[in-house]
Amino acid sequence: MSGAPSADGPWDPERAVRVDSMDPYGGLISVLGESWPRTDRGLQLQAGGAVAVDTATLRAAAERFAHADAELEEIAATLAGLRRELRSEPAHTGDAELSASVLSSRIDAAQAEARRIAGALRDAALAYEMVEIQAEHRAAVLAGDALRAERLDARLSALVAAHPGAWRTALGAEFERAVLWQSELVRQATQWGVAVGGTVSEPGAAVLGAGMGLLTLGGAAFVGFAGTGRLSRDARLTGTAGPVELRTVTPAAPGAGPPLAAGATATPGASAVGAPTVAAPPGNGAAGAVRVPPAGPVVAPQSLVAVTERMPGAGDARVRVERYTMPDGSRQFAVYVAGTQSLALGGDDPWDNASNAQLYAGQTSDSYAATEAALRAAGAREGDVVHAFGHSQGAMIAGHLALESGYDVRTLVSLGSPVEADVGDGTLSVALRHTDDPVAALAGGGHGEGVGAPGSFVAERVSDPDAGLDDARAPAHRLSAYAETAALVDASTDPRVDTLRAVFADLGRADAVAVTEYAATRGSAGGVSPSSGGG
Repeated sequence: MSGAPSADGPWDPERAVRVDSMDPYGGLISVLGESWPRTDRGLQLQAGGAVAVDTATLRAAAERFAHADAELEEIAATLAGLRRELRSEPAHTGDAELSASVLSSRIDAAQAEARRIAGALRDAALAYEMVEIQAEHRAAVLAGDALRAERLDARLSALVAAHPGAWRTALGAEFERAVLWQSELVRQATQWGVAVGGTVSEPGAAVLGAGMGLLTLGGAAFVGFAGTGRLSRDARLTGTAGPVELRTVTPAAPGAGPPLAAGATATPGASAVGAPTVAAPPGNGAAGAVRVPPAGPVVAPQSLVAVTERMPGAGDARVRVERYTMPDGSRQFAVYVAGTQSLALGGDDPWDNASNAQLYAGQTSDSYAATEAALRAAGAREGDVVHAFGHSQGAMIAGHLALESGYDVRTLVSLGSPVEADVGDGTLSVALRHTDDPVAALAGGGHGEGVGAPGSFVAERVSDPDAGLDDARAPAHRLSAYAETAALVDASTDPRVDTLRAVFADLGRADAVAVTEYAATRGSAGGVSPSSGGG
């Protein structure tokens, strides 16, 4: 869902007013906007879900503190015996007994602190476990698994009865997540309202600032509690789409992409500029001409930044498909799906707001149908391994490919997605989100529990913390902003990133890479009319 209002008039970033220079327009509302909880803590990598804490680690830490308490108890007992001996000769051991007394007091204090920390860690583990159980219970209810929901409910009831204090902590954690996951967006919306209103009058700054803050808070809370942006594992698109005309275009060079792999050679359909044109082979689902480039080195991406460089949308292309021939002769595919390219509600370009609305509502869009057709045209067949990458609307499409297509989607990388798909254990899920991205906020904070295979993660940060009039253009949602976040993830030493690096390394072993990019047009006669339901 990219795109923004025109830069004319008050939307022009050249007319933006810095919030900290608007005194006294903002008044109390500006102060409240500044005081609203901030989430700008730099890049945060977590497993996703309501709980980003490993309860087993908490319990292990609690046991270590309990062990330290036991060791201190032994030391205290030994010291008590020594003090008794020292008191037997007060004339000669007064100073030593005084020092031993001070040491004994310090050991007592250390024991008390160890017991306090151990107890706090146990309580925290219980609280987070309760939050996890609640998230699992909601998932079971949504999936219609009544038996599992009943078991989880009984387990939670027993824990609540035994540990009411931990239950209060769990409720507080859930409320904090429900309210504060959108706090950066609310803060910036408030300050943006103050900035816009301040161009008119002081009362305008207060009214619009308060209004924008409350509207954003209410909207985000509704999305979060309604769960409209959280796709369950059995979510399926409904309805039909098409006809859509699919045509190949000359692939763009992927910017300053990854270094070339030794021995990798291009095959027909690989990236090249000024390639000759030949007729489309029959039955490939494409209309128009196919560009066949001369031989040249082409390789798979070796980083998230390289993924963003391959994302189509700058020209006519909307879908890029890379076909890898592996050393054992097997094939794998990578599909890169563009974000919204038109703000229209219908028109020639399927990547528009009509498709956004359909996908978010769970309906098959022309853009989704075109993406499936592009994969088929590139040679992908049911059961083939696919790695799906998408930005914004493209991320919604990639998510549904992982949930319901007949492909073996091993990797799902989403940039600024308005939904989060509960993919299974066979799909590595990597989501990049900006907490000040209003489109990513439509996912409602994501699922209550982590999704995807082991090693899946969510990378979050504040992209554009300075509030101003230019925020109407959603700078935090731009692909260039997510490319910056991708670079931070690439540089991270978090071990979870190693799982994604392993995917890139495996694709880098390919003996040959074929690249095809596709443009799509709605409603043209003789175009591709994909099957309904996205299946």
